[in-house]
Amino acid sequence: MNEDKYLLKAVGLRVRTARTDMGLSQESLAHLCGLHRTYVSSIERGKRNLSILNLLTLATVLRVDAAVLISGLRRNPGVG
Repeated sequence: MNEDKYLLKAVGLRVRTARTDMGLSQESLAHLCGLHRTYVSSIERGKRNLSILNLLTLATVLRVDAAVLISGLRRNPGVG
């Protein structure tokens, strides 16, 4: 797995964990964020490189600091 795929999957897993900790379905989370359910699903599966604005929206709805979703992750320059 290349570095970018690993990073996207790591963020997706953190989103999924926060969502399930709150007892929300993907559909409920998507609705609360104003996003489409398939978009949330693709984030959780590591298939989407979400924008900073969507990351902040998800973190707000999930009641976590956005840093929790990306803490400790690093991307080497020139990757991608």
